[in-house]
Amino acid sequence: MLRNDIGIFTEKGGTIGFLLSKKGIVVVDAEFPEQAQHLITELKKRSDKPFSLLINTHHHGDHTSGNIEFKNLVPHIIGHENCLANHKRVAEQQKSVDKQLFADITFTDTWKTKVGQEKIKAWYFGAAHTNGDAIIHFEHSNIAHLGDLVFNRRYAFVDRSAGANIKSWIEVLDKTLSTFDDETIFIFGHAFDPEKVTGNKEDIKAMQNYLSKLLQFVEGEIKSGKSKEEILKAKSIPGVTEWQGDGIERGLTAAYEELTEAK
Repeated sequence: MLRNDIGIFTEKGGTIGFLLSKKGIVVVDAEFPEQAQHLITELKKRSDKPFSLLINTHHHGDHTSGNIEFKNLVPHIIGHENCLANHKRVAEQQKSVDKQLFADITFTDTWKTKVGQEKIKAWYFGAAHTNGDAIIHFEHSNIAHLGDLVFNRRYAFVDRSAGANIKSWIEVLDKTLSTFDDETIFIFGHAFDPEKVTGNKEDIKAMQNYLSKLLQFVEGEIKSGKSKEEILKAKSIPGVTEWQGDGIERGLTAAYEELTEAK
């Protein structure tokens, strides 16, 4: 539990947030089917209230594959309109539509509701990790689930096939910093240290710095005449000391493609 009736669940995939209200249970993201079932079992031990809502921060399978376990449990699933479009597109490509449960309520900029004492507001600030990343703010408790807008100290996946944009991502984090206050607890989709899937504005600024340095480095390498293959051999990014783990090449590839695509 983080604050008041809000907690997190981590097992495999993107961090899940939940609200145990006297009026019902709200879940943000669903990991994979097995993990979602574990979550549901645990939450039922803690509350005899019904599930009120499932909210998806974005469409990736480690956040939405578990949606199907909420079938006949939640009356509504919420997601940004681009989250739904991406979710359906990928499911059709993978021929897995029958294994999905899609959002039935979508929004463009903001969406809000109230469950018990808790006011819940979803925000969309633009393309970032995908073009459908929502921030879910529990206003009463002042906890904001950022989904994969922050990979805390871990090299990030940038899903250009789903409209991701690093330059825009940096601006989205600017809007995030100006929208929420210094008391906000932030939930992150992923972290290099599994204990650090929550944090504060300093972690968001660190993520922003990593993305900025990533773009600067790749742009400089391109200008110096290096090929994509040469750039992808980089084992570190100048000025980025805290980021680690596998996958540095994912960000390098996305930055290269973004900087060289036809304007």
